[in-house]
Amino acid sequence: MTEQQPIQWDLPGPFTLEILVVEEDTDELGHANNVVYVRWLEDISWAHVKSLGMTWELNEATGKAFAITRTEIDYLAAANPGDRLVMGTWLTGFDGRFRSARQFQLVRPKDGKTLVRAVSTHACVDLKTQRPSRAPKEFADIMKAACVPGGKGL
Repeated sequence: MTEQQPIQWDLPGPFTLEILVVEEDTDELGHANNVVYVRWLEDISWAHVKSLGMTWELNEATGKAFAITRTEIDYLAAANPGDRLVMGTWLTGFDGRFRSARQFQLVRPKDGKTLVRAVSTHACVDLKTQRPSRAPKEFADIMKAACVPGGKGL
């Protein structure tokens, strides 16, 4: 078994997802492609909100969903095939009406190195019109309860 460094998370209590970098994730440079990092951000975001009760069934029942409006990614170090990684995420902002924010940190436990930090912002939209819409009470209750103070919010 490989010894691992303790993870120094940017914020307490992240929702986490374990990732194994495979050859298909790499580009010509031999490391994980930038597009793959975006996929990992989306994968953990969906897993996190589902764990909080904000399922696609709830989206359909309310006719609303949160859509990404902006993502900022800082690529700090490369991930290579065979790397075992842990992605952490937190909800870090909700304005009580339309907008929310999420923060990410991708760590390689083998050496404790943070490979990526990212922040995304989201807007609640009507599923039929795709236009901004006030978040339903069900979403607002979940978001308010899950938001972690001290992160990069709105």
